[in-house]
Parts: sequence; structure tokens; C-alpha cells
Amino acid sequence: MRIEDIRQRLRALGAKTCHEERVLRRWAQAQPQEGGRRRAEDFLPLELRDAWPALAAELAALARVHSVHSGEDGSARLLIELGDGQRVESVLLPRDGLCVSTQVGCAVGCVFCMTGRSGLLRQLGSAEIVAQVVLARALRPVKKVVFMGMGEPAHNLDNVLEAIELLGTLGGIGHKNLVFSTVGDPRVFERLPQGVVKPALALSLHTTRPELRVQLLPRAPRIDPVDLIEQGERYARATGYPIQVQWTLIEGVNDSEAELDALVALLRGKYAILNMIPFNTVEADDLDFKRPSGERAAELARSLHRRGVLTKLRQSAGQDVDAGCGQLRARDGAREGARPEGQPVVFQHR
Repeated sequence: MRIEDIRQRLRALGAKTCHEERVLRRWAQAQPQEGGRRRAEDFLPLELRDAWPALAAELAALARVHSVHSGEDGSARLLIELGDGQRVESVLLPRDGLCVSTQVGCAVGCVFCMTGRSGLLRQLGSAEIVAQVVLARALRPVKKVVFMGMGEPAHNLDNVLEAIELLGTLGGIGHKNLVFSTVGDPRVFERLPQGVVKPALALSLHTTRPELRVQLLPRAPRIDPVDLIEQGERYARATGYPIQVQWTLIEGVNDSEAELDALVALLRGKYAILNMIPFNTVEADDLDFKRPSGERAAELARSLHRRGVLTKLRQSAGQDVDAGCGQLRARDGAREGARPEGQPVVFQHR
């Protein structure tokens, strides 16, 4: 179901714009329709009130929390079951944040990420994306939503942008607190500036070398990192908040001095923040990636910062319950063994 489907249903039941917005606002903010300054029976059309129990049941059936896996840092991985039985994961983050999924699976196939190991199964409708926020808000406040869960948002662009528009208007979330993450699909740079709500932009870079990026992100668009940052910065300056450059730090892969020198040349003076995220351990027999030591990661971040690149060393929330970046794959328990598909990944180290 898409949000536009809900709007059409409401209009068919006699809703005018004010009624439609009330219903969608209270749904997106996880508030009961019976509340508010004006009672529903005094405000909503009779036909809509009569039909509301059935429509409310449909909205509730979009997604449900199958299980909650709480981390020691205050985060929680939510296993969400969709109406057709497929599952995705959302992550409640510390400080009122939420990471949502936009697809069941993923087609990009980043070799350090578990989500895409079974490929793309299906897209999420915009209402299913918002439903993850609704479920999370029933558990705790949500003031920031990052589209960094399962899936590549650019591959489901219409639904993601529809969800962003609702969350950034009737959903009451600040535009810079809606973060659209992408590996760099060119359509993103065309569509995002046209939206009523212009989210912050995060670019999954991970290396400055095009040939290495092809190995790490095998089905990402073939866009040179220089061009990717240039397009991202153009959008950032137009919106007034910097691009976030995502860098999964893997020992012996993208942590060399030469890579750091190239990063400085690429990002110094740019309206950008580098989020350096040490590789999160996954249980997969065909991967030999290693997480650098905390001391090594901290020194790299300090070095970049000293050389003019605003760098933040990020520790993914919920690593103890497999809720960190690259760990999501819609399963019940934590630390379950992966089921590699096909041949082992053959990766050429530097």
C-alpha cells in the first residue's frame, strides 16, 4: 500500500483535505484518531467514521513487530513482519533515532553487508515504510529517521520520497533529521531537489578508488567518486546541510595512507562530514574482512580531522544484537550463521 492509496480511500469516503491531513497526521505520529483538540465524531464525515474501523485494521496489518532485540547501548533491533509475511528490520537508535528499511533484501550486493546476500525480494510501499515509524513511535519517541536499513532507497525512489514527504510534513520530523542514504544513483540528484521535503543526504563511498569500489559495491552505479561527491555537495549547499559521506573502515582494505591522502584531496574544503564506521563483524564463512582496532580507527579519524576533513568516528548502535551497519538481514536471533549464496566472494586486497 502506498500513501497515495490511503489518500484516495479517504477521499472516496468523503474526506476533504483537512480531514485527510488529520487522519494521516495522527497515524504517522502514532496517536489515536479519537484524540486531538476536535473530537473525531464532531469533525470527520460520517461515512469516514463508519468505515474507519476497517481502514484502521488495514493500516495495522501493514506491519507488526514480530520481535524486539534490545542492545546494551539502549538501541533495539525490531524484526518487522509485513502483511504478506515478508520481514524487514528497523533499528531504534539512542537519542530518539530510527533506522528504517526500504526494501526486502537489496540488489546492490555490497560485499561487507549481509542484507543483499539473498538479493532483492521486493520493494516496500510508502505506507509500509511509514508504518515502521508508527510502530517505533508506539515504543518510544522518534525525532530522526535514517533510511539506512535494508535496501537501497534509490531503487525504490517513488515510495521512499512519498514516505519522506509525509514524515517531514504531517509526521512532524525536521527535514534535516530525515537522512536519505544512497550508493549514488544519478536519479537521486535529479529528484531530491524537487521535493517538498528535502532530506539530508548520505553517500555510501567506502573508497576513493573506482576499481576498488566496484569490488566492494559490485552492482552500484559506475560513478567516479569525484563526480559523486561533486553532485552530493551541490545538493548539500542548496539545502544548507552537509552531505554525510559513509565509510565502512575495513582493515587492510581501505585504511592505507594512500587512501587517506586521496580522501583528504577529495573532501578537504567540501561541505561534507565523513562518517567513519568500523566494519561490524558478521558471521559469514566466505568473508575474511576484519575490524580495525579501536586505537587504529581513532588515529585515522584524528589524522583526517587534522588535515581538514571533518571526520566522525561512528560506533554502530546495537552491535551486540546484530543491529549495526551491514548486519541487518531480517532474522530472529542474534549471531545466527549466514547462509552464503553461490560461490565465495573472491576479494582482491590492496
